[in-house]
Amino acid sequence: MKEIVTFFFGLGFVFNASLFIPQALIIFKNKSAKDVSLITFLGFNFIQLNGVLYGYYQNDWILMYGSMISLLSCGSVTCLAIVYRHK
Repeated sequence: MKEIVTFFFGLGFVFNASLFIPQALIIFKNKSAKDVSLITFLGFNFIQLNGVLYGYYQNDWILMYGSMISLLSCGSVTCLAIVYRHK
């Protein structure tokens, strides 16, 4: 049972990270981020960075790597939003 829960915990991070991809694609396609809340995405980034650090210090590699992939996908939205807001 522990392995099943661990599997779905890790799968949840992949699912979480994939939820940011459509937003990044829309920003890139439209070359606009006027409807994206930077405060919200910066907050998401902070939470995910905290998850990475917490996972590292607790030796919870699933949490650390899962938070890393979420941070990368959410960070891409944040970076695109910043770039296209200042063009």
